[in-house]
Amino acid sequence: MPFPSRLSWWLWVCCLCWAVSQNLGCDILKKEPRYPADYARYQRIDAALEILQKAYASKDQKTINDLLLPLDELDRVELEIQKDFETYAGISLDFSVERIVIDGNTIEMYVHWQGQWRKTLAEDGIRERGHGMLRWVGVHSILLSSVEGDLPFGMAARQATASVPEPAKPATP
Repeated sequence: MPFPSRLSWWLWVCCLCWAVSQNLGCDILKKEPRYPADYARYQRIDAALEILQKAYASKDQKTINDLLLPLDELDRVELEIQKDFETYAGISLDFSVERIVIDGNTIEMYVHWQGQWRKTLAEDGIRERGHGMLRWVGVHSILLSSVEGDLPFGMAARQATASVPEPAKPATP
């Protein structure tokens, strides 16, 4: 009777594997984050960046202002964004997060970005890319407190300084 012994051995191995997986917590259907408060904070940080990206691309100054802390340093950024909205008819922008550093209430988000700015919707416009750091603060409400590096805000001012011709030098006799 070799068949029943092989069947019982196979059944015994299957039952053992099932019991081990249940004891180790290998339940695929029930995967919850290990630290739910931190996970929820990361989701809020990610949502803040997405809101900033969409508001800039849709030229929604009010939503951008709602994300900024009322600081003098950010007044310059706010004016640059407003100038971009006045100058360009179409803006598209994509951020990708390189890393996030959280130290207490402060969040440093290092990002790469690429975008396209068009003065009219018919033209190709200009394409730029760069990287910089967005410093956010908060736990439950995430607000932008400062920016560093090469960020897309202020493209109109950048292009204005880039297109200024050099003054002509007088001819020497």
